[in-house]
Amino acid sequence: MSVERGPISQFIEKNYLHFNAASLVDAAKGYEAHLDAGGKMMITLAGAMSTAELGISLAEMIRQDKVSIISCTGANLEEDIMNLVAHSHYKRVPHYRDLSPQDEWDLLENHYNRVTDTCIPEEEAFRRLQQHIHKIWKDAEQAGERYFPHEYMYKMLKSGVLEQYYEIDPKNSWMLAAAEKNLPIVVPGWEDSTMGNIFASYVIKGELKASTMKSGIEYMAYLADWYVKNSDGKGIGFFQIGGGIAGDFPICVVPMLYQDMEIENIPFWSYFCQISDSTTSYGSYSGAVPNEKITWGKLGIETPKFIVESDATIVAPLIFAWILKQ
Repeated sequence: MSVERGPISQFIEKNYLHFNAASLVDAAKGYEAHLDAGGKMMITLAGAMSTAELGISLAEMIRQDKVSIISCTGANLEEDIMNLVAHSHYKRVPHYRDLSPQDEWDLLENHYNRVTDTCIPEEEAFRRLQQHIHKIWKDAEQAGERYFPHEYMYKMLKSGVLEQYYEIDPKNSWMLAAAEKNLPIVVPGWEDSTMGNIFASYVIKGELKASTMKSGIEYMAYLADWYVKNSDGKGIGFFQIGGGIAGDFPICVVPMLYQDMEIENIPFWSYFCQISDSTTSYGSYSGAVPNEKITWGKLGIETPKFIVESDATIVAPLIFAWILKQ
């Protein structure tokens, strides 16, 4: 007996019948069919989806095993935790399109870093994390240990040192849900995040060694090993939210394995969906249509391919609601 769908899914099925709305439904049904057939799914998070509070829906996707691995920017890795510990200190600027350079400078002077309409408080968010993560980095180095950026974040969350600061329901933090599952994560280009900059500053000052943090090359090797071990059967799908390095880095693992490693019978990604409002542009990454990825050995001719040309902050929670039968 099939589980009855909730009101969000019923609304989508009734109203989303054409154009981008229909693409949303097709992509959601394709995701669901992929999982039902025994497939696994990677979700990639570009930009600042954590500050858009995607954790409200993504955390439940993780808890219900609807995602097997995540690739995300360093910003998304840290900003979900910042929202967890400093939510009440955030400042929303609904008129952000009208801000003058002086308005922006005033936000800086008041230690607010703006992401679209949302300002992250430096002291309660960045520095609060820095205080605790620095000790974890230092302890690892003194023990002669090395970890990935996400593994240090997991250690911090699992230690309980941040619980005193929690300001949202912990069930709405996707990083907490991921830490509890020990979900595989890859974070390409982590160095350009706030915590990455902070770690680099300790390296420059001679307080930490760069080698204490595992590198992007090691992330690629980690992902390659994971892909080989998990791509049998129905295979692994690729659900891309936005574009950029969070998507381009992991999708390249397939051509690397069979072209550069010369491993035969490596399957293509077996589902592909991109949610993006990027202008279609052949030769770019975020703006290229999925068929261009065939020439790079990332997708096959038969791979189900979907594009939803819309704002990911609107589309992703709706697709997740469908998959969760909400």
